Amino acid sequence: MQLQDKHRIAILSAYALALHGFEAMLPSPLPWLRFGISNIITLTALVLFGFRTAMMITLIRVVLGSIFAGTFLGPAFILSLGGGLAGTIAMGAVYGISRNIFGPVGLSLIGALFHNAAQLFFAYLLFIRRIEAVLFISPVILLIGTLTGFANGLVADILIKNLLKKEQDSIQNVARA
Repeated sequence: MQLQDKHRIAILSAYALALHGFEAMLPSPLPWLRFGISNIITLTALVLFGFRTAMMITLIRVVLGSIFAGTFLGPAFILSLGGGLAGTIAMGAVYGISRNIFGPVGLSLIGALFHNAAQLFFAYLLFIRRIEAVLFISPVILLIGTLTGFANGLVADILIKNLLKKEQDSIQNVARA
């Protein structure tokens, strides 16, 4: 890993952690509901810099975010880690296989689906052990995950387009000099 990659991962992880902390301060209509706005950074990193950068950002955000929140190695950490890994792996696999089929919104919806499915799986496996409770809450979680995944995908799409435009401008400015 080159120094530039480490620098990029550190900055993007800081952005993801800041969004994670900001989201924790927002009032939530339900106690377990999170909008996942830090996934905007993960998705942007996946499209612009690749799977490895996106996965590093996810791991750093989940571990440091849980340490700062005081939930490290607790149930919230396990659910967050399982969901984050599943969502990032699913988005990375789909983006790697079919780069031109899914844009940021589609990738975000796929990531949200796998994130929520993994959290339901780990909640059942490790904590709840009542399939009827998981099946009862699943439609609500998947619906909210779809809505937030769509919104996060739209924001990531705008961010990616602006970053690519800015990068293209700087490349043209360097070429003129």
